Amino acid sequence: MSPTIVLEVETRFEEEERLDELQKGVKHLCERGITKVPRKYILPALERPILTKKGDATIFKLPVIDFDQLQGPNRVHALKSLSKACEEYGFFQLINHGIACQSIADMIEAGRKFFELSFEERSKFMSKDLRAPVRYGTSFNQNKDRVFCWRDFLKLDCHPLSDVLPYWPSSPTELRQAAVNYSEKTRFLYLMIVEAILESLGLVETTKDSDENDSDDHIKEFRDGSQLLVVNCYPSCPEPDLTLGIPPHSDYGFLTLLLQDEVKGLQIQHETRWVTVEPVPNSFVINVGDHLEVS
Repeated sequence: MSPTIVLEVETRFEEEERLDELQKGVKHLCERGITKVPRKYILPALERPILTKKGDATIFKLPVIDFDQLQGPNRVHALKSLSKACEEYGFFQLINHGIACQSIADMIEAGRKFFELSFEERSKFMSKDLRAPVRYGTSFNQNKDRVFCWRDFLKLDCHPLSDVLPYWPSSPTELRQAAVNYSEKTRFLYLMIVEAILESLGLVETTKDSDENDSDDHIKEFRDGSQLLVVNCYPSCPEPDLTLGIPPHSDYGFLTLLLQDEVKGLQIQHETRWVTVEPVPNSFVINVGDHLEVS
């Protein structure tokens, strides 16, 4: 075998070995003490984030929808605001949603503790099966991504709970109960928002004079639909100007209920510009998905 062929084989082996290590996720890389972003995570120059000095970023306030207003005498006005937000922005922030702060805090804490488990514990849930009831992984789609993104995730299938719960992680001990409570409450909230959106589009009436059975028929397919709970982990990045937590994308589902933290890391595209969303305490960012957009 010629020296050139030997070198090519060794180089290919080293690349495969490194890729196998990268498949373990960014949390694992950080635990190993890396000080530079691996080449697999480095975006082409034109796709890299433009870091701004503190105070220079374009901070954007999304339309705010008050869930209480949707349930009260001002529902007609609130529905108009909801329709406008969906059509003109594709996003809105929902306040007074009725989910207790403690339920949210419990879910955040349980998620944090999961990512603090050893890699051996976390890796038990790694799977290439997109239909698996629980998946731990990294990037956006680590099996296809040309460049990896700087995040790890835990995905839990949440419906029906009786079928999927036995597959969920049993450690940390509080994870299952926190996720069950959170998923049940967000599912109820989701159905209420869907009903309001359908009414704002004139597809269903939910006034006191309408037939409740007609409303139920329209909502039934959403009650029977899938629900996915995703917990994202974005470890501190040694070179944040070279990579992104999640690349530009649209969500494929009907609606996403996003729990935004106090870090101003969420950006949306509005009128061809990428703007940073101003966090609103105790709110959900509601994202119109592809399925609703094409409906």
